[in-house]
Amino acid sequence: MSKKLFFYLSFIYVLSSCHAARFFAWNVANHDDYKKFHNVSIKKGKKSFFFKNNTNHNSLILPKEVASKKKHLFTLDAALKKDKTAAFLIIKNDCILYEKYFDGFDKSSLLASFSVSKSFLATMIGIAIDDGLIHSVKDPITNYLPNLNKEKFQNISIENLLNMRSGINSRKDFLNPFGQLVKMYYGTNIRKYMRQIKIKREPNISYEYSNVNSQLLAIILENVTGKSVEKNLEEKIWKPLGMEFNATWSVDSKKHKMVKAFCCMNASARDYAKIGRLYLNHGKWNNKQIVSKSWVDKATNITSTKNDFRYAYHWKHSVTYEVVTDSTKYPDLYVDGGYFFDKNNVKQHFIIYPYPAFFAIGIFGQFVYVYPEKDLIIVRLGKTDKTFEWEDIIKQIAELN
Repeated sequence: MSKKLFFYLSFIYVLSSCHAARFFAWNVANHDDYKKFHNVSIKKGKKSFFFKNNTNHNSLILPKEVASKKKHLFTLDAALKKDKTAAFLIIKNDCILYEKYFDGFDKSSLLASFSVSKSFLATMIGIAIDDGLIHSVKDPITNYLPNLNKEKFQNISIENLLNMRSGINSRKDFLNPFGQLVKMYYGTNIRKYMRQIKIKREPNISYEYSNVNSQLLAIILENVTGKSVEKNLEEKIWKPLGMEFNATWSVDSKKHKMVKAFCCMNASARDYAKIGRLYLNHGKWNNKQIVSKSWVDKATNITSTKNDFRYAYHWKHSVTYEVVTDSTKYPDLYVDGGYFFDKNNVKQHFIIYPYPAFFAIGIFGQFVYVYPEKDLIIVRLGKTDKTFEWEDIIKQIAELN
């Protein structure tokens, strides 16, 4: 064997087995990473549900202009193209009023969801509770994760994981090739990494977004059902909701086949919208209750306006802001809001209020946005969100319709 061939084969071996090598070769996360990773299939059922299609519906009102992060104005179509949007859908009363695809994508394309996957995962936990396989969200996670040290982890509940309040150490080391996030995303044995987690603080003290929480929920799901995450998804959600297309979920390796549950489900834009429809209809799909109404209520209703209240059960709540001139009237202002300096360098205070919408969200501006009062679902999937705040734009569209 020649030296050149030997080094080439050695590089391929290292690339396939070492998370750091993958990081250097592939760089930071990208919307088409699912093409690089091994994946497992999620099959659709024999009967699909189709939204009514009427993209010329005259009741749809689109904003004349939307603002970039730098306050420059664009038409909606120009904004979608500039931020490398792959798909954008507006669905009202089960009717597709707006559906556009860009850069060669179409209605059947597999599109990366990133953390939108978390909302599907959490729904499966809710279904497992409905099925009696998990007693309660208040249960200690050690009841279902026997490999964890019971003495250290028994105070953490399933609900703590769902609300990102577990207290488990989470290092936001996106650019560290040897860090926790890179290990989970590029590594080849996620279960091994989950055995190495440590506790940072007591649970339920503060919110701290962490992929570890979601991955632990996935392992719990597999332990209680005796089935893989993707098989649970296929049987409990994909087929019952009449998904239009097959999907995939990226896994750590061909050998271990553990889904990257914190991200990495790949599906069509129309099928992502259906998880929004399920929650819009209080967990019911047509005449069948897929997940309990009480679960949906806990995921979508804000019960507090304090301490990072925007996140519950792997869904995020939309909010609105009000600038106040007299902060002395609001003794808890610094909990409920904060302050900023205006263009004249004057300190302005604001208060956060709940807004009647919620959404699943992923990096690069992936959204499944649900506005129940208006029977509205908006899906945005793309390659980046560098130029625009898509939550603000989606909210602007929702307000008009």
